[in-house]
Amino acid sequence: MSDGSPSPTLETPLSVGGVRLPNRLYRAPLLECAGNGPEAVDALIADLEPAAASGAGLLCQGATIVRERGGCAAPGMTRVHDPEFVAELERLTDAVHRHGARIAIQLEHGGLRSMETWHREYRREHPDLRQLAVSEPPWQLRALERAGFVAYDAHVLSTAEVYELAADFGRAAARAVDAGYDLIHLAGANMGIVHQFCSPFYNRRDDEFGDLGRFFEVVLAEIRDRAGDVPVMTKVPAETEAPPFVRRRRSVAETVRLCQRLAAAGYDALVPVNGSVFWDMSVIRGEFPDAAWRAERHRDGYTDAFGSRLRAAAVAAANWVESFQFDFEPAWNADLCRRVRDRVDVPVLLEGGVRERPRIDSLLGDACDAVGMARPFYAEPRLPARLLNDDGAAVVCENCNNCVVPQAAGEAGVCRTPAVLERAGRLRAEGAYEDDD
Repeated sequence: MSDGSPSPTLETPLSVGGVRLPNRLYRAPLLECAGNGPEAVDALIADLEPAAASGAGLLCQGATIVRERGGCAAPGMTRVHDPEFVAELERLTDAVHRHGARIAIQLEHGGLRSMETWHREYRREHPDLRQLAVSEPPWQLRALERAGFVAYDAHVLSTAEVYELAADFGRAAARAVDAGYDLIHLAGANMGIVHQFCSPFYNRRDDEFGDLGRFFEVVLAEIRDRAGDVPVMTKVPAETEAPPFVRRRRSVAETVRLCQRLAAAGYDALVPVNGSVFWDMSVIRGEFPDAAWRAERHRDGYTDAFGSRLRAAAVAAANWVESFQFDFEPAWNADLCRRVRDRVDVPVLLEGGVRERPRIDSLLGDACDAVGMARPFYAEPRLPARLLNDDGAAVVCENCNNCVVPQAAGEAGVCRTPAVLERAGRLRAEGAYEDDD
């Protein structure tokens, strides 16, 4: 909540739950595609350390899955159920801390959005996996199943099983704290299971978890019980972009009230985001990724994911239609964040469509307390150096989304647009990514 003090700058430190961030620029969660293999930790260091080395105050490691089986929303996601593997992540946290930055780990379970729903080859290899569900899939999702785009064998969680899932979030948080993570970031949006619990579209339960904020509270209690006073932040969704035929959705006003409730419950920072009830382009926005869909080298992966080249083409066509509705909009969550910030007394973090330093300066102290970017880091891993050293800097990312679609085929998240990479290369040659410090 604004206290009338002078607006902070990007360089102003920020305290989140007692953890001091050296500035207000953070790398928002991305899909690192590192998995859990023998080279996973090295891959995560290679992805994340450049942002710390070039000045980012906070790095948010992309969504990690709290259970051993199921729950991955995309290929290559990292699981954090294994204590031995998580202990190895201390090499990552140490690398980040050497540069004076802080690091959060985002905890996730995909629920109905898991690969066992949409990835046909994954279903074939794991025939016994069932999706965890808050309630039976809504009729709109069952219609997609009848059309052949998804497949459901949903297991609706009992009350006891919901508590056990919350405990898995707590256990994962405790392991992360032992490995040196400074903050816990709950993946509360983008249609994962936490989002599903707070969405009237997904949640039609008649037990205590039919209360759309209850799961957030129980997860926080589990984290506090098992991991101590580590700061906890969460995304909080408003379902403003759901299509008109979805009548049960979370409104902006309901999301503002939920944010007030979560701040009162003890969450240390909030990341309000607009989105849909479906996994669509409302999450990323921008251009139709034509080059990625046409790339011959990805077609076998798309076929494995969607079941045939015809179905992959149908998904691409839907993607094309959505691109008209969800064109790029600068700082598309700013109004929502501003409304939340006016009602809570914990830091509000903004991400989604922030691309220029002047806009960051106008947002800080007004709509938010810190600003995050995600996709621009694919082209510019050392982007913070430019933003912190140049008051007029803008990212080279064109919001073309060619980095995103190949991830469905198991490809790493990298920039694949030659013109963008060329501009980043010129800036690198000019020394733009060198930290003045």
